[in-house]
Amino acid sequence: MTDLHTAEIALAVNGTEHTLSVHHHWSLLDVLRVTLGLTGAKRGCDRGECGSCTVLLDGTPVNACQVLAVRAAGREVLTVEGLAPAGELSPLQQAFLDEDGGQCGFCTPGFVMAARALLDSNQSPTDDEIREALSGNLCRCNAYGRILASVRTAAQRGAQLV
Repeated sequence: MTDLHTAEIALAVNGTEHTLSVHHHWSLLDVLRVTLGLTGAKRGCDRGECGSCTVLLDGTPVNACQVLAVRAAGREVLTVEGLAPAGELSPLQQAFLDEDGGQCGFCTPGFVMAARALLDSNQSPTDDEIREALSGNLCRCNAYGRILASVRTAAQRGAQLV
């Protein structure tokens, strides 16, 4: 049921269609974490500065904390959970595990999603292109070298495919 403060939206998340009643002020991150129980995207700074909440919106990496849920209506959202729908890690996720790119793991889903967007558009990125694509994500553990190696390994393995 909707009222003056809510709206009904249709949203495709990880290939599944959802019809949701959301408050006008809710972010996409709120809907993903609270309403849909998809907790891979993390609430970090809540200002769009750390990248911990990165998801793909119609294939483009966005900070879910900065996108109003009503603005995502009718669009396609891919979260880190959507990379492994059958419970097996995607090649990209496996590369992060193999190269120890996860460290504490808090920022990892955001880095993985930004890397996924890069590899979808560029199957053989240079180190500079990887750094540029991941520049909106911060790692508090300072694992940047391992994260770079993870994306490089994923590219070598053809990880742009789910």
